[in-house]
Amino acid sequence: MSEAPGARLLAALRAEARAAPESGIVAVVNHARGRDGLIPLWVGEGDSPTPAFIVRAASRALEAGETFYTWQRGVPELRRALADYHARHFGRPFVPERFIVTGGGMQAIRLALEAVAGAGDEIVYLSPAWPNFPAAFAIAGGRPVAVGLERGAAGWRLDPDRLAAAITPRTRALFVNTPSNPTGWTADRATLAAILTLARRHGLWIIADEIYSRFVYDAPRAASFHDIADDDDRILHVNSFSKNWAMTGWRVGWLEVHPALQQVFENLVQYATSGVAAFMQRGAVAALDEGDGFVDAQVARAGEGRDRVCAILQATGRVRLAPPAGAFYLFFSIDGVADTRAAALRIVDETGVGLAPGTAFGPGGEACFRLCFNRRIDQLEAAAHRLAAWLGDG
Repeated sequence: MSEAPGARLLAALRAEARAAPESGIVAVVNHARGRDGLIPLWVGEGDSPTPAFIVRAASRALEAGETFYTWQRGVPELRRALADYHARHFGRPFVPERFIVTGGGMQAIRLALEAVAGAGDEIVYLSPAWPNFPAAFAIAGGRPVAVGLERGAAGWRLDPDRLAAAITPRTRALFVNTPSNPTGWTADRATLAAILTLARRHGLWIIADEIYSRFVYDAPRAASFHDIADDDDRILHVNSFSKNWAMTGWRVGWLEVHPALQQVFENLVQYATSGVAAFMQRGAVAALDEGDGFVDAQVARAGEGRDRVCAILQATGRVRLAPPAGAFYLFFSIDGVADTRAAALRIVDETGVGLAPGTAFGPGGEACFRLCFNRRIDQLEAAAHRLAAWLGDG
């Protein structure tokens, strides 16, 4: 039997690269992208374009010729804007020297991983989880260790004892995403304090992904490690402009680290991307300085969308869900549906509603679907009614 074309080339790649999983989300998206009448609720973004005041700031910078190499750590104006933004929302001063601008939240995560762990090391994370983090760490040769969130009638919760039990001599860090994608789990201060105590006891880093901290529905923001940590705690904060300011396609994010670590992370940026385009950073400055009202409006709309979708689906009697406290996803299961990947393909074919299968989100998520409710209310209601009708026919 002849060898398949390219088989030798494929075999010559690193095993970790060959083992990188296909995105279960993208598989469904590619199956149905561009269909007429589609309501796409599968990916982690809203339907609002980037606000005009942000676009204008970037356009002015382009017209002014800001198209050259720029500061590896980020332009000073953006780092100052990040410090001011944090000061507003956390009620205490921050210095610009804490911030490094990155090519999106994903690059911030990759740099944090490179700085604290490598081949043969372990990082413990909470599952179900956004799949990009464990996949990225596995590609780097590390071992991501999942600790399952517990699902109950009131939603998802973390048992800190289970987190403690997962720590081994090879553990280098805890990756904590709160509010969580996909579950909406949102840690309170007591839970964060328990995690921080655990990290201190074992000398571990915390990679804190609080990208959805503004998307909570009973407070101005979610509880944060900023509320409880000391200045010398081993915490790396990763974040992005994507969600708050409708800038998913811009690929601009940031790292917040102790000022003593700035040179290390500047070096990592230099050897990865050599910095973020200056004109995009000007748009990010406008987002921070002028965008609080836009974020508040997005959160209010998402909260209304959450409530409408939950009410319609709960009325079917076939859906198990709890309205999430944070983020903008509904992570729900359907009675009698076990294979959510196959069901997601059927649902998009038969209803025109795009959902992400829970199989994409790792241990504990297999029986669920993820629905993004950061969209227009009329679209969400239409999608929920289509799903309800499909459930009634099933």
